[in-house]
Amino acid sequence: MNIEQLYNIYLQYPSVQTDTRKLKKGDIFFALKGPNFNANAFALQALEMGAAYAVIDTEIDNNNHQLILVDDVLTTLQELAKYHRNQFNIPFIAITGSNGKTTTKELVSTVLASHYQTYTTQGNLNNHIGVPLTILSIKKDARMAVIEMGANHQKEIEQYCTYTLPTHGIITNAGKAHLEGFGGIEGVKKGKGELYDFIRNSNGTAFVYWDYDYLQTMSQGIHHIIRYGTEEGIVTGHVIASEPFLEVALTQGTSFTSLATHLVGEYNLPNVLCAVTVGKYFNVPDEKIKAAIAEYIPSNSRSQLIEIGGNKIVLDAYNANPSSMKAAIENFSKLQSGNKVLLIGGMMELGEESVQEHQNIINLIQEYPWSKVVLVGGDFARLSHPFIYLNNSSEAKEWYQQQHFHNAHILIKGSRSMQMEKILTP
Repeated sequence: MNIEQLYNIYLQYPSVQTDTRKLKKGDIFFALKGPNFNANAFALQALEMGAAYAVIDTEIDNNNHQLILVDDVLTTLQELAKYHRNQFNIPFIAITGSNGKTTTKELVSTVLASHYQTYTTQGNLNNHIGVPLTILSIKKDARMAVIEMGANHQKEIEQYCTYTLPTHGIITNAGKAHLEGFGGIEGVKKGKGELYDFIRNSNGTAFVYWDYDYLQTMSQGIHHIIRYGTEEGIVTGHVIASEPFLEVALTQGTSFTSLATHLVGEYNLPNVLCAVTVGKYFNVPDEKIKAAIAEYIPSNSRSQLIEIGGNKIVLDAYNANPSSMKAAIENFSKLQSGNKVLLIGGMMELGEESVQEHQNIINLIQEYPWSKVVLVGGDFARLSHPFIYLNNSSEAKEWYQQQHFHNAHILIKGSRSMQMEKILTP
């Protein structure tokens, strides 16, 4: 079966699933396999559960016409996504970066959705499986598509671009994240810069935060650059306040001069300015831009402000790397409170630089006064420091419950695998 024939089936059953636990009647089930799993074994079960078809790459001794045998299921999924992508003549905005890409994706899509039918990445579906699934979720009524691209090694973004075919690109930043896979900070820039490479070669448009010199350098040669920043761009602005929530002054490009958000941290300024800029570029009315950003409330443990038992807790436990950890701690240090508590989890995928980067965080913490500091797991275990050390989030939860904090400001941050959000579970 060629890809056009499969696409005709997809048009009849336009819902794709790779997980039998989430399967709905009428879905097309793609039986993916990896080092530790092979979903081909669940293909017949998927059909019994109501899947319209199951795409497999291992022969099953069954003459069921609902089984579609292909050479490689993942490749077929990506090719189907590309075929579907080619049916649209609308903006496809790709977003990547070391930090802030999910928040930027949420803000940009929220602004665009206030005026256009917009489809975007749901949850963390930003990898080699999630990106094609996101594309295949886009329906005929789409006017805008916003695709988040995560990566932990070079050539990954390049591959996503081959089937996403972005018309517009945003790199939020290139920081110290996934250093092990990228091979250092210059490798991060090269890997993230693969989005700019595609935009440059396809005569697309890049939205560039002009305050970062390295983004100016990385975007050289792109003919269509839309700038934004604190000093230069079609939209400019700066921080008015950040306690408890970020408030931004708009100094150029909008009819409104200030914007209140539900975002925690001055480090979200570029993300807000990006969303405003994209909205302006695509002619979203100013009042809709302002309302969309003001009403957006972050979730999924991403810079959430939670009030529990008289305490104000910043829960930022979805991910962590040296760049985002530094920004979070420095921002938290500025809060006007005499009772500030840090619960900091280890950072992963840093390779040979891991111990030094954890030491750098310890050094940073020591620059400020805190009521309590708890370091949890990771390479904090290998270093000497004057703080409380605990092995995992379960121990941290037990410690936290014994403290009976009141009127405290508490920052909880760590890499996804540390599961620092468990500290707050009952």
